[in-house]
Amino acid sequence: MKKNQMELGFLKVSLVATMVLYGSAQGQERTIKGTVTTNQKPIAGVVVSQEGNNSVTTTNSSGQYQFKITGNNAILIFKHPDYSETRVEVGEQNILNIHLQKEKQIDEVILNAGYYQVKDKERTGNIAKLSNKQLENQPVINVLSAAQGRISGVSIVQNSGAPGGGFDIQIRGKNSLRSDGSYPLIIVDGIPLNAQNNSISTLSSGMLSKGESSPLNSINPNDIESFEVLKDADATAIYGSRGANGVVLITTKRGKSQRLSAELLLNTSVSKSNQFITFADTPQYLQMRQDAYRLDNITNYPATAYDVNGKWDSQRNTNWFKTLIGKPYLNMQQQLSLSSGSEQTQWYMSIHRQEQATPYGKDYGYERKGFNLNMVHHSADQKFSISPTIYYTLQDNNLIERDLSTQIILSPNAPALYTSTGAVNWENNTFDNPISKLENQYNSELKTLSAQVNTYYQLFPSISLKLNAGYTQTLQEEERTNPSTAYNPSLNYTSTNSIIYLGNVQRNSWIAEPQITWNKEWQKHHVNTLIGLTLEEKKDHLLRLQGSDFASNDLLQNISNAKVQKVNEDTRVQYRYSAFYGRFNYDYSGKYLINLTARRDGSSRFGANNRFANFGAIGAAWIFSKENIIQNNETLKKLLSFGKLRASIGTAGSDLIGDYQYLDTYTTATLLYDGVVGMYPSRLYNPNFSWEKTTKLEAAIELGLLKERININFSWYRNRSSNQLVGVPLAATTGFLTLQSNFPAKVQNTGIEAEMSASIYKNTSFKWELSANFSLPKSKLLEYYNLSSSSYANTYVVGQPMNIKKVYEYKGVDPVTGVYQFSDMNGDGKLDTNDRQKVAEIGVKHFGGISNQFRYRNLSFSFLVQWVKQRQYSMDYNLSLLGIQRNIPTYMLDYWTPEHTDARYQRPTTGGNSAALTAFSRYTSSDAVIVDASFIRLNNVQLSYKIPLKTKGIESLTLIGQGQNLATITSYKGIDPEGVGVYLPSMKTYSITAILKF
Repeated sequence: MKKNQMELGFLKVSLVATMVLYGSAQGQERTIKGTVTTNQKPIAGVVVSQEGNNSVTTTNSSGQYQFKITGNNAILIFKHPDYSETRVEVGEQNILNIHLQKEKQIDEVILNAGYYQVKDKERTGNIAKLSNKQLENQPVINVLSAAQGRISGVSIVQNSGAPGGGFDIQIRGKNSLRSDGSYPLIIVDGIPLNAQNNSISTLSSGMLSKGESSPLNSINPNDIESFEVLKDADATAIYGSRGANGVVLITTKRGKSQRLSAELLLNTSVSKSNQFITFADTPQYLQMRQDAYRLDNITNYPATAYDVNGKWDSQRNTNWFKTLIGKPYLNMQQQLSLSSGSEQTQWYMSIHRQEQATPYGKDYGYERKGFNLNMVHHSADQKFSISPTIYYTLQDNNLIERDLSTQIILSPNAPALYTSTGAVNWENNTFDNPISKLENQYNSELKTLSAQVNTYYQLFPSISLKLNAGYTQTLQEEERTNPSTAYNPSLNYTSTNSIIYLGNVQRNSWIAEPQITWNKEWQKHHVNTLIGLTLEEKKDHLLRLQGSDFASNDLLQNISNAKVQKVNEDTRVQYRYSAFYGRFNYDYSGKYLINLTARRDGSSRFGANNRFANFGAIGAAWIFSKENIIQNNETLKKLLSFGKLRASIGTAGSDLIGDYQYLDTYTTATLLYDGVVGMYPSRLYNPNFSWEKTTKLEAAIELGLLKERININFSWYRNRSSNQLVGVPLAATTGFLTLQSNFPAKVQNTGIEAEMSASIYKNTSFKWELSANFSLPKSKLLEYYNLSSSSYANTYVVGQPMNIKKVYEYKGVDPVTGVYQFSDMNGDGKLDTNDRQKVAEIGVKHFGGISNQFRYRNLSFSFLVQWVKQRQYSMDYNLSLLGIQRNIPTYMLDYWTPEHTDARYQRPTTGGNSAALTAFSRYTSSDAVIVDASFIRLNNVQLSYKIPLKTKGIESLTLIGQGQNLATITSYKGIDPEGVGVYLPSMKTYSITAILKF
């Protein structure tokens, strides 16, 4: 990874060069005048400006204006709050009359529904959209970071602050009992992404939370034109089983019919870990340790108790959070975009590179680079069009094998990391130095190539043909190395103890989707129908190798140098999917709409008898604001600009169970028998294995008030998922613990979603816009036959939410014994696992976000506040026994001693008190460790200024100052209220961006 200083220098040079150009050649001035009208009536108050010039004027009551332009190829911009912005090339004209044809209408907003497009006002389904203006130019790697807090019903959680990590995204809750059964379908330019996870968890789990890397890391957020989410049955049914958990549609940027334009983006940012927890200092820590020995009746400290027996300096006090993961680091981003086109052909190309460091130093970090190229060509008669797209991304992630966040609980008086000579300090073999873990590395290289083409041909005036086809290839190489140099030299480890783990994954997929569309209008009737076919195939090849016993650590990177070589896994998977689908949409008089969707899906993940299934939905809408009772009442018409009631119901399926689950399968044994590698049966055949099914119901109202300056959407939904794909317990005598089967369990997700957007104030030079969203999700296990004998008996309760835990009931600290107490739930006079009966809910209660945007001429300021009301595991759940040689948070200093019996935490022990040990084990399985983890976060703040430049060839320079994840208000005391476990917390980032337009 190249040094960040080089990139910073590049940014400085670019900015200096820009300012020099800014003060250079001025073009000739001349005066342009004219009249601005609409429907042959003059418009007053139209702001007239020149692109790249800071001067403005406005039209008078007669619609007349006079304006001085500079330079050649001048473009005049006409703006008015009630009309669409108009841009006109002046050329050699001196008199320029402008006609603004129509007012802005919300129904001009076109939504991508996947296989078709629909006007926002005319949709019968629930489709949420984020534009490129809301997503681009943010200091993030993954578009999901930019989308957090902006969409109702969509929960997005970043698993950790590690670069290249994963995200949990759920659309309207968890439909499946299985953790891997609720992934949404993600489609980029018509092509499904290859996988939910782009890492091998057995190699990456030490560094990446859950061992996951998001597939959306391969998409540059600045290349995205729109980000749409399909939620309800009407919107998702066209995708059949693949859309059971919702659909995310991403469309990349396209070229425009204009002269060649270029945009250069340069970004530099500084990040630092958010710290939500403080630890005891040395005096506090040593007192806790001394109390632990005293209460265990140990007067002579053991030889290995280096922190208290005098081996380590009792005056040292190290903040290990700041030392190991709290250092600021530099990130860089560069992108060059080119766009051009004519009336028939438009093209767009971008080349990008992004580099994100880590707090670990030593050039650890993440790098992404690639390009995106697409073109749209229309025939002269507009009957034929073709749109090819290709993007390529290379991700290189160079990290340590295990997150150093696990080391922040080291004793505060532990020795220094390095000796006075700069060597790794082992403090006479008393210190397991965490810095040595930097020798253990995790490297990942991921290459993604996607090629797609979309063709259209208008066969007859009302009949058109379409074909969407694409190919995606992912080449993934992961490596984890554990050299002998990571260990204390006193162990005398050599390269013969060094180990390398390798993982190689090749994923190839293709898809072809021919379609035919019939579109007919007559009188007040409008019918649109679509019939299509989907053919898709995916092939994966996973190979995991292990090598050990090397002649030298210099040869560790090449497994062929290992004396001992082992194949841990060699798996080939093929998945095939086909579908036949249709859509019928009827619109009467622009007021009454009905949308019917049907799809027959086939999946190779099921046996021949259950391979195909039928799914469908119906959606209806009534635009009641167009009724005469409102249209004929001027007062009511001004108040209620738009009103719509809509509802939908439908069924979708899911085959997210993995491949070959219904077959007899065998696994290669790890041990040899008589020198032969054996195999053993690992799964039983089940020909009745079939689809999970989800029935979705929704009702909603959409309102536009005061000429649609205020827009409100309110939705209620209910999803019920049945035929759950789970493991049914078997008798041990069968040789198998479970049989994969469909079980008559039913999961329900209900919720309320509200969205509001408002134009608070606007005139010719100032605009204030506000938007907000709110989600209140609820889940429940409605049915589970014979749950008590299933593998989920200790996980779920019928009638309770899906996000519960069955735990001990905590009763506090016994003031006499000083140990934790718990309730005897079954009343049998003893405490055991049968008393884990209390139901504690964990997870999100409600969430949302509020964003504001202010614009004053060329100055723009915006901010987004995100909140989540939730309960999660506390830091206590991940900490060791109170009293051992590990530091504790300051809030745990409230522990029991004979002098302090009214304490929150039990007596410290070094391990010698068996009652305290047992109580601690139960404590971590009790409701005491499930706490309020709600937070309010200032997610994004952005200030930008567009500097008009008079320099020939340069249109403008935009400077953006931005803060990401700036401040969090929370009562949670742990690593991060958003993440799970002890992993790198979220990052606070400050960035500066310069955008040059040519």
